[in-house]
Amino acid sequence: MTELAAVKAALKTQAVETPSWAYGNSGTRFKVFAQAGVPRDPFEKLDDAAKVHEFTGVAPTVALHIPWDKVEDYAALAEHAKARGVRIGAINSNTFQDDDYRLGSICHPDAAVRKKAVGHLLECVDIMDATGSRDLKLWFADGTNYPGQDDVRSRQDRLAEGLAEVYERLGEGQRMLLEYKLFEPAFYTTDVPDWGTAYAHCLKLGDKAQVVVDTGHHAPGTNIEFIVATLLREGKLGGFDFNSRFYADDDLMVGAADPFQLFRIMYEVVRGGGFTSDVAFMLDQCHNIEAKIPAIIRSVMNVQEATAKALLVDAEALAAAQASGDVLGANAVLMDAYDSDVRPLLREVRQEMGLAPDPMAAYRECGWAEKVVAERVGGQQAGWGA
Repeated sequence: MTELAAVKAALKTQAVETPSWAYGNSGTRFKVFAQAGVPRDPFEKLDDAAKVHEFTGVAPTVALHIPWDKVEDYAALAEHAKARGVRIGAINSNTFQDDDYRLGSICHPDAAVRKKAVGHLLECVDIMDATGSRDLKLWFADGTNYPGQDDVRSRQDRLAEGLAEVYERLGEGQRMLLEYKLFEPAFYTTDVPDWGTAYAHCLKLGDKAQVVVDTGHHAPGTNIEFIVATLLREGKLGGFDFNSRFYADDDLMVGAADPFQLFRIMYEVVRGGGFTSDVAFMLDQCHNIEAKIPAIIRSVMNVQEATAKALLVDAEALAAAQASGDVLGANAVLMDAYDSDVRPLLREVRQEMGLAPDPMAAYRECGWAEKVVAERVGGQQAGWGA
């Protein structure tokens, strides 16, 4: 197999999970902006997600968010997904939109509140069982705003205890993916603020616990690819939440703010053996002012382009330059790959997969946007908190 053929073959195996919430209305902390044709329930979200997969060919799974995607019959929801050509992906918990969680959820000083939060997480595992989902994704808004507000070490003890209870409930082939976030909404301490804290808890829990790297959850200047390389080396990288940030947790389209960073991350994924189904490549974005489906398609394409460039890095030339101490030569190898125009290559890959070479144009021409605007009239549109 030629080198280019190997790159094409790898790209055809790529899978990018799209988030159900990205198809609903979203906005800033000031305003949620409504758009015509937005889904009104999880079934319609899956219909939209199926269109992304139809035109990209690499978005076969859809992450759910509970209770935003709560339904009476999750098996029926999974069947609906299957009928549309997609599957249910990660089940995301929500322990941040209940008044009881004002001082935290599984880290709360009140045992009754902690029990309620753990109960919700166990409910999410039940939903995994019903939908055939592999991953339980956990992000906690828990933390404090003021020094002395709560005991920092005790909160870590509560966190460990709650995670352990949920971990024991996981079934065969199921995983717990623990996400971290530098700050927000807690501003003095955050209970899972960085990859080291998440890694420490996952290490203690066992093989079924892995770390999620959200590309928007870091301080400015953080070398995210170093974190990725380290977690891969330790066998603890469970997945990504891909988005872009200019300032903080902006949740913009992946690759929009710093495409070179996305390339560097994907290079470390390829270099570290992480380009497999064991690492979940998920989007976690909020499309506030742009059309939902085209934005998600564009994000998937941005991931594909960064991946293609990472696969084109001449590994032998890079290793030789590194071994000889050729600083500029080594950097040039990476830059040559990054500067490659991989769009013609990806068009070829899509055509070989039986897809339209330009997913954005194909979607515009299919009439789906006009169809849902005409049909999705009345009812309550899905959005943050719905």
